[in-house]
Amino acid sequence: MKRDVVFKMERPGLVEEGQRVEITESVTPFNVNYVVEPAVAMSGLFRLNDRLKSREGIVKEIEENERGYYITVTFEE
Repeated sequence: MKRDVVFKMERPGLVEEGQRVEITESVTPFNVNYVVEPAVAMSGLFRLNDRLKSREGIVKEIEENERGYYITVTFEE
């Protein structure tokens, strides 16, 4: 099963579509978030029971809109 996760990226050119990326996980008592390393982009918050099983994914899409740059990463779950 595949799972897509959107990450916020502050500036363009840090990753490319099709690139394999690694993530790290930050856990708080109530939720979790992820960072594409080396500190390229950050995910939103997830509930603890929605944690990702994989720590590697493939950049599926890079999008720019009025709020900034967003990358979609596909993970094998």
